[in-house]
Amino acid sequence: MDCIFCKIIGGQIPGNFVYQDETVVAFRDINPVAPVHILIAPREHIGSLADITEERAGLVGHMAVVANQIARQMGIAENGYRVTINNGPEGGQVVPHLHMHLLGGRQLSGRLG
Repeated sequence: MDCIFCKIIGGQIPGNFVYQDETVVAFRDINPVAPVHILIAPREHIGSLADITEERAGLVGHMAVVANQIARQMGIAENGYRVTINNGPEGGQVVPHLHMHLLGGRQLSGRLG
C-alpha cells in the first residue's frame, strides 16, 4: 500500500509520535497550522470517515478520548482546542487515511458554529 500514514505507522517513514496504543497513533503534523497540531490515526488503514460502519463506530470515540488526553498533556485543554476530521477531497482531506486533527495553543480563527 502506498499510504504515507501507513508508512509512518509502520515505521518506514519517521514520525514524531506523541501517543501510541494497539488501536491508534498520534504524531505531530509536519506542516502545523497551530502551535499544537497533532494527527490521530487508526493503525488499520481506513480511507476516510465515510468508511466508518456501525461496527467501527467505537474507533472514532476512542480517537476523541485520545485527543482529549493529548490536549491535557500539551496544556491546551483549559483554554480550548479544535478537533476536526476532514472527509474526502472537497472536505479538505489530503491523505486518504482516516485521521483527526487536534489544533490548539493559540486563538483559532474561522468559526464553524
